[in-house]
Formats: sequence, C-alpha cells, structure tokens
Amino acid sequence: MALTEVVFTIVEDSGKLQYPAFSNGIPAVQYTNPVLYSITWILVLLIHDSCRFTVCRDSGILFLFFMFSLISGIFQLQTLIRQAVQGSITDVPRFSFFLGSYGLQLLLLFVSIISDVAPEMKEAAEKNPEITASFLSSITFHWYNRTMVKGYRKPLEIDDLWELRDSEKTQQIFCTFEKNMKAGVRKAQRKLEIWHRKKKQRLAATDLANGLSKAQSQDALVLEEKEKKPKKMAIAGEQSNDYYAKNWLIVALLQTCAGKLLKSVGLKLIHDFLVFVNPQLLKMIINFVSDPKAYLWQGYVFAVLLFLTALVQSLCLQQYFRLCFEVGMNLRTSLVAAIYKKALTVSNVTRKESTVGETVNLMSIDAQRFMDFTLYMHQLWSSPLQIIISLVFLWTELGPSVLAGIGVLVLLIPLNAVLVTKSRSIQVKNMKHKDERMKIMNEILNGIKILKFFAWELSFQKQVEKIRAWELKGLLHFFHLQSFAIFIFSCAPILVSVATFAVYVMVDENNILDAQKAFTSIALFNILRFPLGMFPLTLSSMVQVKVSTDRLERYLGSEDLNTSAIWHNSIPACAVKFREASFAWDQDSDVTIKDITLEIAHGSLVAIVGSVGSGKSSLISAMLGEMENIKGDINIQGSMAYVPQQAWIQNATLKDNIIFGSPLDETRYQQVLEACALHPDLKLLPGGDLTEIGEKGINLSGGQKQRVSLARAVYNNADIYLLDDPLSAVDTHVGRHIFDKVLGPEGLLQNKTRILVTHNLSFLAQVDDIVVLEAGTVTERGSYSTLLANSGSFAQLLNTYGNQQDNIHEEEEAMAGLEEEEGPDDYPELVTEEIPADVVTMTQKNEASVQQKIFNRSRSTSSNISIRKGHPGHLNEKKTMTEFKGQRLIDKEAMETGKVKLFTYLRYFRAVGWGLSICILIGNIGQAASFIGFNLWLSDWTNDALHYQNETYPVTRDVRVGIYGTLGASNSLFLLIATGLTSFGTIRASRVMHEQLLSNILRVPMSFFDSTPTGRIVNRFAKDIFTVDETIPISLRSWMNCFFMILSTLVIICIATPYFAIITLFLGILYYFILQFYVATSRQLRRLDSVTRSPIYSHFGETVSGLSVIRAFGHQERFLQHNEKIVDVNQKSVYSWFVSNRWLAVRLELVGNLTVFFAVLLAVFVKNSVSSGIVGLSISSAMNITQTLNWLVRMTSELETNIVAIERLNEYTEIKNEAPWVTTERPPSQWPNNGEITFIDYKVRYRPELELVLDGINCDIKGTEKIGVVGRTGAGKSSLTNCLFRILEAAGGKILIDGLDIATLGLHDLREKLTIIPQDPILFSGSLRMNLDPFDQYSDEDIWHTLELAHLKSYVQTLPEGLSSPVSEGGENLSVGQRQLVCLARALLRKSKILILDEATAAVDMETDHLIQETIRSEFANCTVITIAHRLHTIMDSHRVLVLQEGKIVEFDSPEELLQQQGIFAGMAREAGITRSQQDTAL
Repeated sequence: MALTEVVFTIVEDSGKLQYPAFSNGIPAVQYTNPVLYSITWILVLLIHDSCRFTVCRDSGILFLFFMFSLISGIFQLQTLIRQAVQGSITDVPRFSFFLGSYGLQLLLLFVSIISDVAPEMKEAAEKNPEITASFLSSITFHWYNRTMVKGYRKPLEIDDLWELRDSEKTQQIFCTFEKNMKAGVRKAQRKLEIWHRKKKQRLAATDLANGLSKAQSQDALVLEEKEKKPKKMAIAGEQSNDYYAKNWLIVALLQTCAGKLLKSVGLKLIHDFLVFVNPQLLKMIINFVSDPKAYLWQGYVFAVLLFLTALVQSLCLQQYFRLCFEVGMNLRTSLVAAIYKKALTVSNVTRKESTVGETVNLMSIDAQRFMDFTLYMHQLWSSPLQIIISLVFLWTELGPSVLAGIGVLVLLIPLNAVLVTKSRSIQVKNMKHKDERMKIMNEILNGIKILKFFAWELSFQKQVEKIRAWELKGLLHFFHLQSFAIFIFSCAPILVSVATFAVYVMVDENNILDAQKAFTSIALFNILRFPLGMFPLTLSSMVQVKVSTDRLERYLGSEDLNTSAIWHNSIPACAVKFREASFAWDQDSDVTIKDITLEIAHGSLVAIVGSVGSGKSSLISAMLGEMENIKGDINIQGSMAYVPQQAWIQNATLKDNIIFGSPLDETRYQQVLEACALHPDLKLLPGGDLTEIGEKGINLSGGQKQRVSLARAVYNNADIYLLDDPLSAVDTHVGRHIFDKVLGPEGLLQNKTRILVTHNLSFLAQVDDIVVLEAGTVTERGSYSTLLANSGSFAQLLNTYGNQQDNIHEEEEAMAGLEEEEGPDDYPELVTEEIPADVVTMTQKNEASVQQKIFNRSRSTSSNISIRKGHPGHLNEKKTMTEFKGQRLIDKEAMETGKVKLFTYLRYFRAVGWGLSICILIGNIGQAASFIGFNLWLSDWTNDALHYQNETYPVTRDVRVGIYGTLGASNSLFLLIATGLTSFGTIRASRVMHEQLLSNILRVPMSFFDSTPTGRIVNRFAKDIFTVDETIPISLRSWMNCFFMILSTLVIICIATPYFAIITLFLGILYYFILQFYVATSRQLRRLDSVTRSPIYSHFGETVSGLSVIRAFGHQERFLQHNEKIVDVNQKSVYSWFVSNRWLAVRLELVGNLTVFFAVLLAVFVKNSVSSGIVGLSISSAMNITQTLNWLVRMTSELETNIVAIERLNEYTEIKNEAPWVTTERPPSQWPNNGEITFIDYKVRYRPELELVLDGINCDIKGTEKIGVVGRTGAGKSSLTNCLFRILEAAGGKILIDGLDIATLGLHDLREKLTIIPQDPILFSGSLRMNLDPFDQYSDEDIWHTLELAHLKSYVQTLPEGLSSPVSEGGENLSVGQRQLVCLARALLRKSKILILDEATAAVDMETDHLIQETIRSEFANCTVITIAHRLHTIMDSHRVLVLQEGKIVEFDSPEELLQQQGIFAGMAREAGITRSQQDTAL
C-alpha cells in the first residue's frame, strides 16, 4: 500500500500544473514539491519495512504522520469536492489520483490502528498485550480492556493480571540501580574522607596554636581516653550518627530512570503549553458571540480547536502520569531490593542500630514515599513555569495591575519556607516514633507466648500506646501545618484576583471590567490555582522524601560485614587454623575471643566446651565471619555448613527446609532423615515431609526444629560442619542416636571436619580433640584421656557431673529398649520428644492416626506429585493433589471481595466522631456557598461594562470590589475550618483504630498466632495503619473538595444556561456507570496489592532471623532471587491498578472534552440570544466541571481503595478473643496460699470437631509438692501445662487451685499467680530491669538478690549500666544460656506459689544446670513445682510422678511406690539403671 501511495503521489505531482507565468521562468515549487513528496513516501516505505523486525509491528511516527497528512489534506479535499459538485473540475486525472491517494492514506491509518502481532511474539502478547499494542492502543490504554471487563464480571485474582514487561522486573531495574549506587557511594565516601581529613588537620592546627606539640596532644588524648573509658561508646555513637556517606541516593535513582524522566519532562512541557491555549480560545469565543457580524464557521472552527487541544492535552497528561508512575515503581523496586540485599551483607554494628521493625519501615514507608513523590516531582519546575506564563498572559489582559497579584505571591514565599522547615523537623521525629513502635510490635508478636504466660500484655500495650501518642501528636502538628498551607494557597488565587481586579478598576476610570477580560482572566486564575495548590503539597512531599533519603542513605551506605580476616589458603592436613585471632562483636566493645591460636585437622571431630558466656558460640560466629576482627586471622579450607544453637526454620515444607535449595538426591535424603531420627516425626505429620512448617517452625517442638536444622546441614554435604550445641534441645536417647548416626566416628559425617559446641559430657570420650574455653581464651586442649590426666578444670568438671551423664546414658538405653517392647504398631511415635502444645500441632497429632494410612497409600502411587503450598509468594502454583486435613497450616490470607460495605465507612466516621463529621460537612457546605456567590458576583460585575458604557463609573465600584473580596475571603476561611476539623477528626480515628487493633491482637488466643504469619500482622500495623494515618485523610479531604466544587459548579451552570442541565444529567449517568465499571476492578487490585505485600515483609523477617545460616551456606543469591520474585508479584498488582486509573482517565476526559465541545456548539447556535457574560461563565464552568468530575471519580476510587485498609484492620479487630483478663470473680490477694491443684474429670480438645487431647484427668496435687510429669510424645504433657494457664479451655470438668475454679477467674488474675520457665528463652529489647520487671513492682534490692540466685549477679555487675544495661532485640547480646538464666530470674522474682518447668536447662552447661536445680530446690521449697520431664534423672527427687498416656493418667504416685508397682515408670527406671537404692540416695 505504501508503494502504491508513492506511485500515486509521483504521478499526481508530476502532472502538468497550471502555474501563472513568471518572467524568470518556471517556479521552483514545480520541482521541489514532487521531490519532497517522493522522499517522504519512500521514508514511510522504509519505516514500514523496518517495523517487520520490531516487537511491535506498529510505528507511532507513521500513525502521527498519517493523522497530520489527512488533517492537512481536508482543506484540499473539501475544495475539490465542492468543485466536483459545481462541475468545475478541469484536471480529472489529478482529482482521481488525489482521491485515490487520500483513500489509501485512510486505509494505512486504519491498518496501523489494528497492527498485527509477529508470530514469535504471540506467546509474549498472551502474557502481556502491552508489549505488542499499537500506538493508538498504547496512548488510549485500549489493550487493558480485557482486564477491566474481567474485573467487572468477577473479583480479580493475581493470576488474572498481565505479567510485567522485562524492563519493569526487579532483576533488571535493581541491576542498573546497584551499579549507580556503588559508584555514588564510593564518590560520597571519598568526599567524606577528605572532609574528615581536613577536620583532623584543623583540630591539629588548633592544638598547636594552644601550645601543644603533636606528640603531647596525642599523649593528652590517650590520658583523657583512659579517664573517660566508660563514655567511649556513647561518644563513638554520637559521631557515627552523622558520619555516613550523604547526597548520593537521589543521583543514583535519577540515573536509573533517566530515560523515562526525560520523556515525562517532554510530555509535561507539551501539556503545560497547551493548557494556556484554552483561555485564548475562550477569549476568541466570547469575541465571536459578542460580534453579530462574525461568520458561523468561525464558531465551529473554535469548537473543533478547543476539542482537539483538550484531547491532545488529555493524552499527553495520561502518558506523562504513566511514565511518572513507572518511574515511581522502579524507584520502589530498586529500594526494596537494595534494602533486602543490604540486610544480607550488613555488619553487626548496623544490625544493632537498625532493628527488624525499623528496616521493615524503610521498605514499607520510606520506599513508598519515593513512589508517591514521583507523581508530584515535576511540579517543582512545572508549577513556577505555569505561574510565570499565567502572569505574562494576565499582563496582556490587565496590564500593570497584575503587579498587585504578583506582590501577593511574593509575600507568600517566605511563609512557605517556614512551613517547609517546620514540616521537615516534625517528619524526622515522627519517623523515629514509627520505627520505635514497629520495633516493639515486632517483639510483641515474636514473644506473644511469653506475654500471655506472664500476663504482661498490658505493660507492652502501654509502651506501644505511649509511642503512638507521640506519633499522633507529631502527625496532628503536621496536618495543621498542611491545613494552613492549603488555606494560604487556596487564598492565593482569590487574593490575586481581588487585588488585580481592584487595582485595575481603581487606577483608571477608563478601565472597565468586561466579560472578555474577566473570564479570560478567571480562566488564567483557575490555571494558576492548580500550580499554587500543588506547590505546597509537592514541597511537603519533598520534605518527607528528604527525611526518607537520609534514613536510606544511612542504612544502605553503612558498612558491610568485613570478612577479610577469614582466609581460604590451602594448608596440608589442616581444615581450620586460628592464628593469634581476637574478635569482638563491635569494634568499640570488649574483645570476646582473645588471642586464640588453634589448628583443626581435616576429618576430625573437635568438641568446644566451657561455661555459659565463655565464648563458645562466639568462636563459631568468628569462623563464619560474623564478628569484627581485632587482630589475627582464621584460615578455612572448604565449604561450611552451620547448625545454630537456636534452630532457624523457614515457612515452607519440611522437605524444603532440609533440601534448602540443593538438588534432590532421594537416597541421600532418606539417609539424612534416618540419621537425624526424623522418620518417626514424619509419621506424626499429616502430610509427612510435605507438611507445611509454620513460621519460625511453630508446629514443631524444640527438638524437632533442631533435628530439621541438623538435617539441613547434613544434606548440604559440606567440608566443614560448625555445630553450635545441636543436641541441647533433644532427648538424651535421641541425642545418642544422632551422635552415633551423624556426628560420631561411625556417623554420616565421619570423614568431614566437625566442630561441635556441647554441654553434654557423655559424648566427649568419643571425640578426637577437646578445646576448653574460659572468658574467650583456650585454657586446655587435648584428647579426652589427656585432659583427664592433666587434672585441670575439665577433669574437675567431669568428676563432679560425670555420674549424672552416666545415668542419662543408661536411661536412654532403657527408653530404646522400651520402644522395642511396645513395637511400632502399638505406638508409632517412637523417638520424638514432647512437642509444645500449640493448637495446630496437637490437632495434627490427633488427625494423624486416621490420615497417615491414606496418605502413605497415596504417596506410594503418586510419589512424585507435590502437594506443598510453597513459600509465600509462590502464588501461581497449582494444587495438583487433594490436601490432607492438617497438612496446610498457614491459610491463604483472607481478602474481601466486591464492594466495600457501607458499614466500613460508618465505622470510620464513628471513629472520627459524629459531631466532628457534621461540623466538617457544614464547613464544606459554607465553602461551596461562598464559591457560588463569588462567581455570580463577578458575572454580575461584568454586566456593568454594558450598563455604564461611555459613562463615568459610579460609587458602586467600591462595593463591587469589597463584596467580591469578602466572598473570596469567606471561601478560604470555610476551607480552613473544614481542613482543620478534618485533621482533628482523622487523627482521632487513627488513634481509635490503632487502639482497637492493638487491644484485640493482644487478646486473641494463641491459636491465631500459630496459624498467621507475623508478616501479615506486621503489614496491618505498618502499611494499613500508615494508610489510615496519612493516606485516607488526604483522600477524604480531596474527595470532599471535589464533591462540593462540582455541586457549586453545577448550580452556577444551571443559573447561567438552564439547557446545559440536560447535558449534565446525561453526563452524570454516564459518569456513574463508568465509575461502577472501574471501581470494581480498582478496588480488587488494591486488595491484591495489600495481600501480595505481606509475603515481602514475612520473607524479610525470616531472612533477618536466619541471616547467619543463609550466609554460612552461601545461599544469599537464592534468597535475593526469591525476594525479587515476590516483589514482582506485588508490582504486578500495583502496575495493573495504576494502568486501570489511566484507562479511566483517558475515557472520562474524552467524554468531558466532548461535553465542552457541545457546550461551545450550543453557544454558537444561540449566539444571538445570549450575552457574552453568560457564555463566558457557561464555557469556563464546563471546562472546570470536566476536570473536577475526573478528579471526583479518581478520588472516589482512591478513597474506596484506601478504605480497604479499614476493612483489613476491622478483620483483625473482630477475631474472637480469649476469656476476659479480669472478671467480677476476683481471687483473694494472697491466693493461692497453699498451691493445691485439683483436676476433676478434666477434658480438653483443640477444636470442637476433634478428639479429646486430655480425657478425664482426675488428680489432686497437694501444696508444696514436687510433681514430675512423664509420657511419650502426644501423651498430653504440654497440654496439661497449657490448661493450667488456660491457653487451652476445658471441654469438660474443671481445675481447682486452692479450691477456686480457674475457669471463673480472669486470665490475668490466674496467670499472674503462676510462673513458667519455658524451653525457649525469649527476651525483649529494653533494659535488663524491664525484662525482669516490666510493671516496676519490685525494688532494686529484690532484683539484685534474684540475679544472685540466678547466678547472673557477677555478670551484670561487670556491665557499665548494671540493671539499666540494654538488651538488644531478641536478647541477641546475651548467650542462649544467659537468656535462660534471665528467664529463671523472672520466675524467682515473681515468688509464685506454683512453678512449671518445661526442660528449662537444656542450653546451659552441667555446672550451671546443677546450680539452677539447687536454686529451684531451695528457693521453691515452699511452692508447688510441676516439671515436664524429658530426662528421667531430673524428676527422680520429685514427691510424686504423673505418668500420662494418650491423654489419660495411667500412674500417679511417689517414685519409690511406682518402682515397687512394676508398671510403666518402673520399667523405664529399671532399664535406665535407676535402682531403688539410687532413688533413696537422690532423695
């Protein structure tokens, strides 16, 4: 077709032309015209041909060329047609060729609109039609129609959304950003070093000036440092607060998105210049209407020009917004990926400074601020440009009078500067409060079980609410400043127009304000209103971004972990070599590992022993490169695998946890399961190894978690194994099995280098080498026999505690023997230890017996079918097999569908307060009324030009100016009242909704936390609360402004031209349907955004908690890729939501532009019967209503999509609570006096439909009795404990404590009187004192006495701040053993009459264990003590032993009686070698 067009054009233009004769020969145009046409069409042909090799077969250049070619040909076409009609065509061939050429161009234009898709791109087009969309489809977002239709018909799901383009995916964007970031940071650090050097030189010069030589000044500094040693850390901290690379982040981000930014600048410039065409066209239309001699065709041309200008303006604006949003998305993606990557490499110093909560805030709030700012960003240069152009045009209309308006604007500039400065300081403080709140919330959620056991919820609730009060106080100040800024800048156009018009009519009597001047000026003032309104919001947003920039620069520019002290040189027969190595957790802190020189041979098994806090775990951390090197080095040959002291489990299937990203080798996998004693556990789990493990492994016991952690390391097949006390959490017989099958001389790892930290003395005889640590140094080293012969501290320790270990060894043999007697058919759960009674866990155990046989059968037939859910973020995986009840633990996050319920809005307004809501409404109505009066008064004023033509202006002029000014001022005043009240109301709502959420989350039962990932709850407290705090107030304010602006404009139009009301009615109906169509999709996309955001935070929290494991295994890249994947899933919904907004805007603005077109046509038709003033008012109002209606639809959608946050908060405030904390039935203050516990036919089940876990428990425990509880896994030992605390509620029967039924008491009244020392020691950030006594109930003397009893006093006395010493998040600055001692101190401080011990001494060395047992015996002599026993020797001195089996008591008597009865307990004891004589000795 293009080729045919070339021929047509050449023939048409080369024909014989009728040109007038010129004296100098034939005119040049006769040659140039055909040549230029031919060249043009040959270029078109070449471009067309080149399109065949591009992804998109369409070309925007060709589309625009055809459009302009057709438009410019219209005039020639209409002339030729008119000549044909009149029969006056002289050149028929040319006429024919022109018509053929024009027809072909139309056809080419049509073809370019429906461009085809290349065969190789069809698959890509199915995933994302945007890639192959034509130019017209791209600029009108027509390619998105299918999604909109689907969203209207049914609630969208993540699978319904189009894939992201490759250029928008995290990997590609982050790659570019990282390159720019590294270059920026290097440059900034160089500048910082130069500045620091100059500062040092200046200080040195000052010292010399004071008469000190350089050496003297150094000596003086050394002396000063010695004197002020305790203050060293504080000073270093102050310096580091401001000592980081600055001013690089913005540059790196701009470089990443430079191309898109430049394109958006071009589009914004075109749009801004076209904005000023409309007032000029309005001026021409008013002239046309007032001129009775004007031709009608002029009016039609003006109408068409106005429509085309508005159309191009709309398309440019929407493409500009699309580019800005893509830039925003890219910035957010870059920052989230950079924060995540930084978290994988961050140094210990930065980890201490930035808690998980603070880093989540960097991801959720700070990165989001950058994204939000991109929509305002260009206003920084566009607003001043629009203001300048407006003022230039106003000068041409009103002359020097406009200087009065400029004067008003100049006066506002310093005021604006003050507001910006003040806003910034408020924002900085507020972000600190947000971080602090999120940090505490993170800890509350991680330690919720401890809070419930100790009834500490109120103390932590008060801490959060105190920070929240500071946060909201700052936010209210910020909103007040914002309200004042909005008031000032809404006053600005009114003040400018009043000042300008007043000066114009007063300086010269000949200056009469007519319709043309007034309405052209008003149109320009309306244009001025937008940049003046946006500028303060832009500056406010810029302030927030500046605060976020500083925070991000500090974090991203901080030091990475320095692993330069870890070498990997080849040394024969030596796997690990320490050479005078000293390490500390922080460069400024005391050395933890001191001058260690040590060689570990290839394939050897080395045990590291020592007391609590001696540096065993630190030694392992030093080898992993997790510590700061002070001097020396460590040489490591080969790959490493690491088993931490506290097992780290991912929220994935058990199989995924073990394989940990390695290829599956089924034979090795089964060997590892067998060696780590996991086969019996798989029989317990409904889905076997495909059962999903909950977040932090909540549905596994401590021992199971540790064995999964060990299995992960063993499967990894590394060269060197670092094992940090892996046997502490497992039962002794299981420990023996693992040692023999995995770690020992005959184990799976027999040829590997194994470095084992242990407190278990019984294994030491079988290790190759023993290293004894004391205070971070090696005191003894050698084989077992060598160290015994040396008679040092190790030999002494062994002689003291060796007997206990021997008993344990025998006991474990007995357990194994008993298991053989029972046989696998009687009881399949053989060597698993007691599982903590989390609701879901016990559910699974009860369901297991029925489901396991079915599952085994199905697995044998479909062994390679996966039924796992996958990691959070694997949203596209299909379930290919029916899941078994209990296999899935974490349900898919609940998500509302359909319209946001009216109740959600009412709930919000109830939180605002009905009185305040009515006052806000009245303020907005007042503003609308004054706006109507303001415009009508001006319209009436312009009529004076007709009434007083050629006459002197009467005195009414002053009245006109005065009333016009008063109406303008009242308009702004009402706006100030409305925005001020809105600020108060929305802050009140924020406070109420956060209080409700926090209060309810602290009161929900434990089962909720077991089945809900922390990331989901964190998302409610981070993103959703942020939306309620900051996004909804702005959306609500904007919506009300738009709504009342529309009402007032409609009233003005109906007064001016009543006929227009009919068009407005149709317009309203059309807008309503578009709104319904659009909001259904937009709202659901917003919900998908919230739901897909949670896995980002969950995965991040999981990564931070398992950082040392991920680093040790070298799996950083795999975790980075997974993060990129889940960020892309979230970005998919975000991008779709934004495109849906642009889709709507293009269609609404097209309808609006047609409305203006018809309004002008109406004015043209009735030009002789209306005044120019009415036409001016009608058209300028029509132009306004289009824009305002668009904003209303957007604001309605934004408000509804943001209200989803209230819906999500509401979901968590309506979760059923556990029993009340306090009831009317209060126990006596001294209760329980005796500590008597009576179970009367007690029954409990986890859910109504499940079997009983405890069935008819009847027993009577006397005051001060020491009771041991034994039984196999699933017997109900931990359930018994949870029932005492009412973590589980009774299904029948009751528990009496000192005669009081505990079911009648409030939970706090009950829990405050009981004490538990749990298996997992959990501490909270804050002071040591706060961790022991959060309610400040005890004196310092009591606490010091308690610490002495808990064997912590000497350690705490060495700390500079004593009881006020900081405890870091999760107690990371204490060893696990020290944390366990702090938990013991808590129990001692409470002095409860009833104490429950849940294997509380697993993580401490034998000496400390012995001391703890002695302390419990002496200090709790007058208390009832119930010990959940994992090892028989710990309960042999109990008064009575309770033996549980399948939820029933099978034996309950004193140990000596039970030994005589020859029952289950006697069999266990006999086989363990615990004879009656030994029992008497123990007693």
